[in-house]
Amino acid sequence: MSAAIHGTPAQIRQATWATRSLFAALGVVAGAWGVHIPSVKELYGLTEGSLSLVLVAAALGTVGMLFVAGRVIGRLGPRNAVALAGMAMGLMLALVLHWPGYMPLLLATVVFGSTMSIYDVGINTEGSALEAAGGRPIMGGLHGMFSVGAMSGAALTALLLRLEVPAAWQLGGVGLGVSVWMALASRWMLPTAPQTKESAETPQFAWPRGALLIMGLLIFAGASAEGVMQDWGVLYLKQEVLMPQDRAAIGYAAFAGAMAVMRFLADILRARYSEQLLLRGSGVVTAVAMAIVLLSGSPVISIVGFAVIGAGLAMVVPILFGAASRVPGTTPAAAIAAVSSIGYSGFMIGPPLIGGIAQHASLTAAMGVVVVTATILALSAHYVPEKRPEGAAGEPSLA
Repeated sequence: MSAAIHGTPAQIRQATWATRSLFAALGVVAGAWGVHIPSVKELYGLTEGSLSLVLVAAALGTVGMLFVAGRVIGRLGPRNAVALAGMAMGLMLALVLHWPGYMPLLLATVVFGSTMSIYDVGINTEGSALEAAGGRPIMGGLHGMFSVGAMSGAALTALLLRLEVPAAWQLGGVGLGVSVWMALASRWMLPTAPQTKESAETPQFAWPRGALLIMGLLIFAGASAEGVMQDWGVLYLKQEVLMPQDRAAIGYAAFAGAMAVMRFLADILRARYSEQLLLRGSGVVTAVAMAIVLLSGSPVISIVGFAVIGAGLAMVVPILFGAASRVPGTTPAAAIAAVSSIGYSGFMIGPPLIGGIAQHASLTAAMGVVVVTATILALSAHYVPEKRPEGAAGEPSLA
């Protein structure tokens, strides 16, 4: 771990709870956004193709900002970067159904994705520092809190839809609420370490190559599948399985809830089993479950299948982010930004691909992309370097 660990034991305990809360807050944003993508489509009168451009605009902001996220976090410190990015992200969510037309919506979603990128790298950098401070893996649990937040955000908006609360009010309330939440919780993150000559000269972005490149490509596969489920899952259940939107939201909640449970188990499983085996199993389970969902067209099987898919994808990002943050010669923020710059490109490629297939065939056919990416993940898991046994000196071999 290249980041210096600083702060008293009390500060480290407070920072751990604050970081869990910040992961959950990001999940609430993702859950509310995922449920209301059909609302965006309906309000602005979008086709699948034009909706895919809205999603790719957010992804463009996310990936583009990754190239400078390490520098921003290095200058401001994770605490201040997370607070500012979180408030801006919440504001963009609150305003998503209030723009006067399609072009302002596209520009706003670029900002939304950019602020989410800085926030995401900031909290994952904090998580890697806390793992080193405690001497045990916690990234799975942190990402589990993201999934708890996503499940809660989806469940809350499903309830509000059933109560016929206007969608704009829902997103406005959630967006403003998480802005305050993120600003307050970030104050308990670890204090920023004083900058030294060595840290000032450490690159704040690492071009992905070698182990970082492999992990980035595998994150790409996992992020593509997860992004398709997040962005298109509710619309698929509403449009193809013919479920009402409030019940379709339950499908997203099942996906996020199962992902949360598995991520809380991830750290135990990582300590007991080969990470290659866990990644291979993740790909197989996801591919099989998605195929059954698409072939059945049944509401009950779809919701159960969404839960299994969530469990299948749960460990991909925690395993690979944790491994990337341990690569010597760069900062955790730079390493995470590097693998994310490739991995999150899946969010840029996935939306137009799904939209294009859906427009020329069907959304059911387009969702088959999840089967393809999960299969690639299963077949490529052996490229992930195994972690050294717990207690071994030095960093894991990533050559």
